[in-house]
Amino acid sequence: MERFLHEIAKEKIVRFTAQELYSFTNNYSIRLGSGSFGIVYEEQFPNGIKIAVKVLNRNSNNKKVEEQFMAEVGTIGKTYHINLVRLYGFCFDHLMSALVYEYMENSSLDKFLFSAETPQIEWEQLQEIAIGTAKGLAYLHEECQQRIIHYDIKPGNVLLDLNFSPKVADFGLAKLCNRDITHVSCSGYRGTPGYSAPEFLMHGYPITHKCDVYSFGMLLFEIARKRRNTNTNTDTDSLDWFPEKAWEEFEKDGLKNLITMEINGIEDKDKEKVQRMFMVALWCVQDTPASRPLMSTVVKMLEGGVEILPPPNPFRYLHGLGTRNVAEDTTVSSSYSTIIRTNSSWHESTTPVMRKYEIRMASSGDIFVISFSFC
Repeated sequence: MERFLHEIAKEKIVRFTAQELYSFTNNYSIRLGSGSFGIVYEEQFPNGIKIAVKVLNRNSNNKKVEEQFMAEVGTIGKTYHINLVRLYGFCFDHLMSALVYEYMENSSLDKFLFSAETPQIEWEQLQEIAIGTAKGLAYLHEECQQRIIHYDIKPGNVLLDLNFSPKVADFGLAKLCNRDITHVSCSGYRGTPGYSAPEFLMHGYPITHKCDVYSFGMLLFEIARKRRNTNTNTDTDSLDWFPEKAWEEFEKDGLKNLITMEINGIEDKDKEKVQRMFMVALWCVQDTPASRPLMSTVVKMLEGGVEILPPPNPFRYLHGLGTRNVAEDTTVSSSYSTIIRTNSSWHESTTPVMRKYEIRMASSGDIFVISFSFC
């Protein structure tokens, strides 16, 4: 019985002291990476289990750091799923704020999709990564006691363990909401340009958990191609945005030529998997949230458990088509400015959605001020 109670206690998140984390991390000697709100270190518990310790930077915007801390502990701390990164515990005192996660041996998915120096993942494994990520999101949306909206699904927030099993991570923007609430209040823009749903920029559309479905669709395009959706290495000023190209090719011949053109060295046995991914992605990125499937349905579609019907055009809002008056959606009634500190160029993640709704950038040193004008 004592052994049983000890095992149960280990399942709950623990509040560590700064001194305990200092001893676990050997003076924070191994650095895994860093972000806008802190640095992640690789260390281990006394029993040998590896951990990743994210030390939040209190020298930055303290309010934002506190919001990220509460979002992480308040959401992922309430969950346990094989496709969600596990939070072992946290530290919050006058000395430091830190989050203690399970260690993921293969880092994040973007490294395997976009880096030429990283070994390629086989198509069958890529499909499993897509399905596992979808299952993690389905759990957040449909199986938790309170629905959790992640808001920032992208390759960098999908971590891979030793066996390349995916786990959704980084809940710094996540939000809890009751299931009977059809939409949530959300001020300003959330997420990462290139993956965020268009309703954040369009008047009259509610913000729901379907914004995660849209982001997953954009991620799915990149998993299938092993390339970014936006190609800025062109000789023209225009951006080569793959999702719209995928729709155009689907209208022509149902994606057959697209797979041959876009994916080098693909074997016949894998073409069906890729075509299925593209079809599911086109459904996920539909312009209106109500048209996007539930994530549990997305799982079934990827696994081949349901027939995937031909999707409607998901990009009507870019060309002023459909029943809604896009001109009305872009009427300026308020402006929001977001200051983003970044080490990469803004154009690397710009999409036609950004151009459509006139998101403007002004730079000053390493700070980019992005003005959003929308209702």
